[in-house]
Amino acid sequence: MRIQTIELREIRLPLRFPYETSVGRTTERKIILTRVLDTDGGVGWGECTSDEDPFYSEEWTDGSWLMLQDYLAPLLLSSVVDHPGEVDGLFKHIRRHHMAKAALETACWDLAAHRAGLPLWQFIGGNQHTVRAGVAIGLQESVEKLIEVVGSEQAAGYQRVKIKIKPGRDIQLVAAVRGAFPDLPLMVDANSAYSLADLELFRSLDRFSLMMIEQPLAHDDLSRHAVLQRQITTPICLDESVCSPGDAEDALSLGSCRVINVKLGRVGGYSNAIAIERLCRAAAIPLWCGGMLESGVGRAHNVALSTLEGFSLPGDLSASSRYWDQDIIQPPVTVSSEGLITPSSRPGLGHDVDLDLVERLTVRRTAIHRQ
Repeated sequence: MRIQTIELREIRLPLRFPYETSVGRTTERKIILTRVLDTDGGVGWGECTSDEDPFYSEEWTDGSWLMLQDYLAPLLLSSVVDHPGEVDGLFKHIRRHHMAKAALETACWDLAAHRAGLPLWQFIGGNQHTVRAGVAIGLQESVEKLIEVVGSEQAAGYQRVKIKIKPGRDIQLVAAVRGAFPDLPLMVDANSAYSLADLELFRSLDRFSLMMIEQPLAHDDLSRHAVLQRQITTPICLDESVCSPGDAEDALSLGSCRVINVKLGRVGGYSNAIAIERLCRAAAIPLWCGGMLESGVGRAHNVALSTLEGFSLPGDLSASSRYWDQDIIQPPVTVSSEGLITPSSRPGLGHDVDLDLVERLTVRRTAIHRQ
């Protein structure tokens, strides 16, 4: 695989509805799209999932742009790799910046799958011909509005509902949703908003039969999560704390969680995500694929990842129309009335990027060429 050109584009994509978590409120996504072109004219697409601000992790859109433009793209263009699984190794000496790395690494997997004439999900070793879709619901203006939104998503067929919580808006939200939907597969996401001083709160959550509590403590913590998991019955799911296969191995050794959310950007791409999947499957730790308000490119990559055998729980794989008036891929990602997504049988991502729409949404671009 000899990459000839790497194109970077920043697009601005307005959300249909604001999305609020414990760390902020989002109304528009600044998204970096990557397109790699090889010497034979092959094309692969990726997406950088970093947020607009460095609140979820140390990465943010403007920083990722510079990392891609000044370091990662020139490094990939100066190399020749036989398989996309080698791309992660090219970037090893650059610390962290997993989302920027994944933006190029995933594009190379898409390119290679096209070259092989295989759907990307099969090319990475996926064996699930449908994947189960869950939905993430941000903080709402009132409990009544939250109940309304949850009911709407349940009626749409989603197989699991995740609600956001933060200090002062937790027990009452969970109690209201559980009271209205006693049999709903329900989980909560804290986005690192709590500490061990909140132990009694988490013990109180045990009575609501939640599927899991996602990332309740600090983003870089494993030991305190292990302490908390030993004292509550609800499974803890780690998100921000697991950025590599090594982190996953440490989390399992410590007993920090009973579930892991894998995000392609957070772990640096497919190579590391596949390694985590194998590790957790061997340890009988269930996985699911998390989302970062991706456009259709990132969403299609998430669907492909979710076909791996270890992804046994519904992921944050909502339909394109739930977030965007018009997605940048055709056909858009859709969810059946049973809450299922069928991955495309076409080569690569299986979706066409709407270049005309991307052009209209683009606010900056650059092309870097092999010297």
